[in-house]
This record gives sequence, C-alpha cells and structure tokens, in this order.
Amino acid sequence: MSAQLLSTTEGGTLILTISNPEHRNALGPEMYAAGVEALNVAESSPDVRSVIITGEGGLFSAGGNLQRLQNNRQQAPEIQAQSIEGLHNWIESIRTFPKPIIAAVEGPAAGAGFSLALACDLIVAARNSIFVMAYSNIGLSPDGGGSSHLMSSVPRQLATELLMLGERIGADRLQALGVVNRLCEPGQALGTALTLASQLNHRAPNALTSIKELLNDAESASLNQQLASERDHFVKNLHNANAGIGISAFLSKETPRYE
Repeated sequence: MSAQLLSTTEGGTLILTISNPEHRNALGPEMYAAGVEALNVAESSPDVRSVIITGEGGLFSAGGNLQRLQNNRQQAPEIQAQSIEGLHNWIESIRTFPKPIIAAVEGPAAGAGFSLALACDLIVAARNSIFVMAYSNIGLSPDGGGSSHLMSSVPRQLATELLMLGERIGADRLQALGVVNRLCEPGQALGTALTLASQLNHRAPNALTSIKELLNDAESASLNQQLASERDHFVKNLHNANAGIGISAFLSKETPRYE
C-alpha cells in the first residue's frame, strides 16, 4: 500500500491522517504535497473551522523513510534538497494556516514526525506516546523546523539533549513543560483532539486567526511592533460582526453563535 494522506471531516473539523503502514507512517514528498493542497482547500472553506493531523494504526509517524534517504545518497544533493523543501512547504503552510491545527499523537512521533507535531498549534498525546528527535542517531541533523520549534518550546539545554543525544521523551514530561496540551489514554488521542477542536469551532474564527498571527509574529517582533499589531487586530475584530454577537450574548447570558 502506498503512502498517502487521508482526508475526512467531522463536524467543522478536517482530519488529515498519515497513512503509510508498511513504513510506520513514514513521511515523503507525495504526502507533503497532499498536506499543502489540503490546507489550501480548507483555508477557503467556511465549513472547516479547525484541522487535526494524526496517524493511522496507533502511531503518529516514524519520520523520514530511511530506505528513501539511503537511495537519495546515490543521487545529486538537489534531490534531497527538493524533498526537504516539500516538507518545509508543509510546515510553513501549517504555521500560516489561519485556523487552528491540532496534532493527535499516538505511539511514536520520531524525527520529522516530531517536527510536524511541534509545528501544530496544539498537541494532544496518548500517555504512552513517545517523542524523539532521532536524527543524530543516524548521523543527521534536524529538518521540518524541529530546531526552531524546540528552542521556542523548551530550555536550550533540553533542546540540545534531545537533538544531540537523540533520546526519547515521554508525553507526560512534555506536558509538564507545556509542550503537550492534553494527555489522554492510549487510543483516545483523536477523540480528545476532536473534543478540543469542537471547543475551538464554537469560537469566532476571525479572532482565532488574529491570535495565531499575533503568536507567530511575537517572537521576532519588538514590543512596539507587537503592541501596534495587537491594536490593529483588536480594532479590526471589534468591528467584525462576531464581536457584536459575542458581546451581546455575554451581556444577555446566552451562548453565542459565531459566523
């Protein structure tokens, strides 16, 4: 069975499932392209309020396909560079996608699989799931934004340990560090992520888009720049119809129904 990215919907949530059972849901160029295309379509769909990325068969992703990497060593360096660009296009599309994206992790999230989970806005993980930046174990360095997202999520010493020693870290420790948002029992990651997505789907989509943009910009922006950006987003959202809906519902103690 070939590697593919399965797409289904539940309510207002698009579910993208990594499916490559022969290689423990290893990632590859076709999957990267499918991920970018799926998000491009979902961005313009008013029926999609959130996205979940998960893996098939009780595991998230073992990362890159080592057989493909070994074959690429016999090719021109540009071949592997193009493949990594495909992964990075998907990572960038996740970060810039204007709606929340949740990683639902069961089993291992290794290498690029760990990088993929870190790129998402929220992470739900089964208690027995394992995260590992396995690159250095096979003489490689990270891709998929792994170094960047680790450095912004955990202390430098821990990021160094995970990347240089390639040691495993459990979901419980990542939750204690604030990297994992929800822990759940094995087999419940997708269901827990859908519950979290439902909460998000009932909030004003324009406000969530602004929050994601502000968070993306906060690390590189000066305080003065961030304050100006917060002002502009706030004013824009205040004059959106959803602010009227939300404020009126709060004052009348009703449940808002955002557009």
